Amino acid sequence: MSLPTVLENRLSIPVMASPMFIASGPELVIEQCKAGVVGSFPALNARPASLLNDWLDRIESELAGTDAAPFAVNQIVHRSNNRLEEDMATIVEHQVPIVITSLGARPEINDAVHSYGGIVLHDIINNRFAHKAIEKGADGLIAVAAGAGGHAGTLSPFALVQEIRQWFDGPLALSGSIAHGRSVLAAQAAGADLAYVGSAFLATEEANVVDGYKQMIVESSADDIVYSDLFTGVHGNYLRGSIEAAGLDPRNLPAGDPSTMDFGSGGTTDAKAWKDIWGAGQGLGVVDATVPTADLVARLVREYDEARRDLLAAVPA
Repeated sequence: MSLPTVLENRLSIPVMASPMFIASGPELVIEQCKAGVVGSFPALNARPASLLNDWLDRIESELAGTDAAPFAVNQIVHRSNNRLEEDMATIVEHQVPIVITSLGARPEINDAVHSYGGIVLHDIINNRFAHKAIEKGADGLIAVAAGAGGHAGTLSPFALVQEIRQWFDGPLALSGSIAHGRSVLAAQAAGADLAYVGSAFLATEEANVVDGYKQMIVESSADDIVYSDLFTGVHGNYLRGSIEAAGLDPRNLPAGDPSTMDFGSGGTTDAKAWKDIWGAGQGLGVVDATVPTADLVARLVREYDEARRDLLAAVPA
């Protein structure tokens, strides 16, 4: 197990912030990086496509000359993403240090990032997809286990990580219900290099979501998360309250249709049917207030350090 060179001695805690649809923008990414975690955003959040260049200019300018952590851009590598080629050209021009790929592993995307020395982390939900990603040139993996916010798998993090670690010793992040410093340490103990944290950042001042979304994160627990493929054609975790507010019964949702996946306009939530269905993971039970990003990261660091001390005291050397 090893951190990529770009991350060595750059983090206050071994955490990557996950790229969240709509919520992750320059304000959030900049504060995440300044606090010492990898900030990230989906390229499709920058709309129109020309805005991606402006966002990258702003992030690079704000972080220049600081000891901030590096940032990452997420690319949806699905055939419906008709911005992929244009966005990749912008990413290469800016030499984005870390690119996160989702919903498809393509060698030419990896080659483009490698052309300037960047690295690619590919998110997967099972060991079969993990093998495919590495075979096609990804540098590392993001294991999206049960309980992760948004598009998520169903496997236990222990099962998923141990299967990957039987054959892969490169960079590995673990996603799924991680919102406490203790869970970050647990991810490392399970075999991951980094914890991948998303939902906790939804309730930060810098997250680009409406106040009602933030408040629902604060008021909800794991029991309020519903797993469904109705909204995008891919299974994901969503807030029960937002589903009910849309007039649907969370206990009786129809099945989705994978053929309807459409990322050409920035996702499947247009003034579209499901724009107010809000994603979240099962770890939100420890989120009890809307706070600045810096305060959230400081809490994670404090909890992580306390957990390390407690574990050392409990387990003899």
